[in-house]
Amino acid sequence: MIGRRRFIAAASSGLLLGGCDRLNNSPGFRSVLRSAEGLNLRAQRLVSARDALAREYSEADMSPFFRSNGTAHPGTPEYARHLAENFANWRLVVDGLVARPLSIPLHVLKSIPHRVQITRHDCVEGWSAIGEWHGLELSRILEAAGLSTRAKYIVFHCADRFGDKPYYESIDLIDAFHPQTIMAWGMNGHLLPVPNGAPLRLRVERQLGYKHAKYVQRIQAVETLAGIHGGKGGYWEDNVDYEWYAGI
Repeated sequence: MIGRRRFIAAASSGLLLGGCDRLNNSPGFRSVLRSAEGLNLRAQRLVSARDALAREYSEADMSPFFRSNGTAHPGTPEYARHLAENFANWRLVVDGLVARPLSIPLHVLKSIPHRVQITRHDCVEGWSAIGEWHGLELSRILEAAGLSTRAKYIVFHCADRFGDKPYYESIDLIDAFHPQTIMAWGMNGHLLPVPNGAPLRLRVERQLGYKHAKYVQRIQAVETLAGIHGGKGGYWEDNVDYEWYAGI
């Protein structure tokens, strides 16, 4: 447990946005996307500064309705209990390759001065929406935990499941330490609604929506993604051949 005192290119992704189910179900098409992923990642890292910002918008630009991507409600007994308690006992666990494993109460996360950003969410299904997010920079959480020099990826373990498979996602350290990458607990001036990931979700603003893990319970620092579920770095990557790097 940690208290407040202790806690201190786009083109290749565009293929996914414009694709149809028939193409996504084609092994040949998925092979093309996989080969484009490496090019997209290298191009993004080559032409963009590590801290290049995603565009931020004004309140006047915010969408009147923000759809839910992925799961709209985890539907598990454990989540139902947390929801009935208004998430009073929700903890964010931070472990793996860190010097100081943490278990941070949600109320502590919300009590720390946080970042507010209005950004556009681009879903792989082809829709976009602009919303305001309130949350703590992921970099501050990792710094409080004492990230090991061996760590190369950050894995987000979530409360939602697809059948018998838990949802998870991952990003590298460049995106983890990006100033707009936050653990968001608020949306549009209110606490997160359940369909949008209550009580805690990742916002990684330079990637497509499926990378923005919802219902986050645990953050794990690892040296390799091998051995974590299917080993490709995320639920959709493991099961539907989505690309691990979804930069926009």
